[in-house]
Amino acid sequence: MSLLESVATLRSITRVIPAKLVALCLISTSAPTPSLAETSPPQTAGIPISNGQIDKAIASLDAIASDVMKRSGVPGMAVAVVRDGKTVYAKGFGVRKIGESQPIDADTVFQIASLSKSLAASVVAHEVGLGTIKWDTPLVAHLPWFRLGDPWITQHVTIADMFSHRSGLPEHAGDDLEDFGYDRRTVLERLRLLPLRSFRDTYAYTNFGLTAAAEAVAAASGKDWESLSEDVLYKPLGMTATSSRFADFAKQSNRAFGHVKVGDAFLPKYQRLPDAQSPAGGVSSSANDLARWLALMLQNGKFEGRQIIPADALLPAVTAEAISTHSFAVDARPSFYGYGFGVGITPAGRTIVSHSGAFALGAGTHYAMIPSAGVGIVVLTNAGPGGAAEALGASFMDLVQFSMVTRDWLAAYRAAMSELLAPTGDLVGKSPPTTPAPAAKLSSYIGSYANPYFGNAEIVEANGHLELRIGLSGKSYMLTHWDGDMFLVSPSSENQADGSLSSIAFKRTGNEPAREVTIEYLNGNGLGLFLRR
Repeated sequence: MSLLESVATLRSITRVIPAKLVALCLISTSAPTPSLAETSPPQTAGIPISNGQIDKAIASLDAIASDVMKRSGVPGMAVAVVRDGKTVYAKGFGVRKIGESQPIDADTVFQIASLSKSLAASVVAHEVGLGTIKWDTPLVAHLPWFRLGDPWITQHVTIADMFSHRSGLPEHAGDDLEDFGYDRRTVLERLRLLPLRSFRDTYAYTNFGLTAAAEAVAAASGKDWESLSEDVLYKPLGMTATSSRFADFAKQSNRAFGHVKVGDAFLPKYQRLPDAQSPAGGVSSSANDLARWLALMLQNGKFEGRQIIPADALLPAVTAEAISTHSFAVDARPSFYGYGFGVGITPAGRTIVSHSGAFALGAGTHYAMIPSAGVGIVVLTNAGPGGAAEALGASFMDLVQFSMVTRDWLAAYRAAMSELLAPTGDLVGKSPPTTPAPAAKLSSYIGSYANPYFGNAEIVEANGHLELRIGLSGKSYMLTHWDGDMFLVSPSSENQADGSLSSIAFKRTGNEPAREVTIEYLNGNGLGLFLRR
C-alpha cells in the first residue's frame, strides 16, 4: 500500500460526530420535487462553520505542533496556513539537523516528496490553459519513443491517465530502477517491460507514470520539465526558494536534512536524490513558498489578482477522476484521486483536496485544503513517514470544521503507516536452517548475470564472501549463505527499509557454474530472474 492509500484509508474511516453538531434538513414528502436549480447547491455542507471558529483553529496550532513534535520525536517541522488567499500563519519548530542548533523557520527548504505531484499538475494545467496540450493528449504525441507493454495502450494512454494513476502500470513502477541509479530516460524506456493491469479501471500509484506524462508536456512546451515548472509556476508566484532540481536544494543554506528512525532516535543517515522522478517527487520548497501555491489553488488559479492558471483547465485536476480507495464498509466513504491531487469528502460533507509525501530516507509532508472554507494548511517535516505531518493537518481541519479534534490522529496515522517502514523480503522473521546444505565453491556463483529490466548483476568475491552489485549506484551488498545454493541479502534503499532480508537463489547443474539467479526482493513483478552472460 502506498502512503497516499494509507492516508486515504484512514480518512475514509467513519468518524462519530456529536449529534449537537449535525444539522438536519427536512423536506416534506407531499411537496413537488424541486428542480436542482431551486434547491441548495450540492456543495452545501451539513455542518456550518461558526464565526471565529477558524481563528480559534489557527490559534491552536502552536500547541498542536508542539504536542505532535514531542510525541513523534521528529527533529523539525514547518507549518503554514492560508485563508482567503492570504498567509495567516507561518512558523517553524525544532532543528534542521539533529546534533546541530540551526532552527527550522517558515523559509527553511525541505524536500517535499510527493507533494511534487500536485505542483506538477498545476504546471500541466497552465499548459492546458495555453492550449499547448490537453489533459487527454496521448503521451506518444510528444514522446514518440515512449512505450508500454501493450501497443494499443501505448497509443492511447494520456496525460490524464498517468496523472490519475490509471494507466495499468503496476504500483510504484520504475522506483526500483531509480534505487539503482538509472536516470529518468532509462527508467521511462524500461517501463515497457513491466506487466500491465487493466487500462483505466484500476488505480495504482506510479511515480514514473506521472513523470512520463510530465515529460510529454515539457516536450510539447519546448522546455525541459525543471525550467517549465520554474517559468510558469514558481517565478509567477514568487516561490523563490522552490526548485525541481536537487542541485538547487543542496545549495540552500537554510535547508532541512532528512532523518530516519534508528532505534528510538532519529538520525540524519541518508540523502534522497530524486531527480529521476522530479515531477512526481523531486521538488524542494518552504512552508512560505507553498503557502503562495495554496493561495493559488484556493482561488481557482488566481494569485494576487492575476489569473495564473485558467480555472477550467485546473478544475479537472482537483476533482475526482479515479477511486483510489474503495469503501471498506457500506457506511464508509471512499477516497478519490484527480490529476495529481487527492480528493475526499469529510464527515462535515465538505470536499477536501490533499496529498501526502514521504521519503523513507527522511521526509514526511502533507497539505490539505477545504475550498468551501477558503482555508488550507501545509506541514513539512524532516523525518521519514510516521504520520506527524498528517496528524497535525487532520487535527487542524477538525478544529476548522467541528471546533474539536475528533480523535488521536497521530496514533491512528502511525498505525496506518507502520507497514511503509517495515522491513521486506521473504526471509524477514525466519531463522536460518539448523543444518543447512553446503554451498558450492564461491567460484561457482561468481560472474555477470543479465536482466533486460534491471540490467547486469555482478556477483563478486570480496574478502572471502560473495557480494551483489547492480546498476549505477555503486552499492554492494554482502551475501550470507542460507541453505544450499540460496544466500541471504539485506538490501537498504528508499524501497527496502533497513532490516529487510531477501533470498538470492542460484540455479546450477552438477559441478557446473550457476547459470541463473533469482533475486527475490526484485521479483515483485516477476522480473527478478538474471541469466548468466
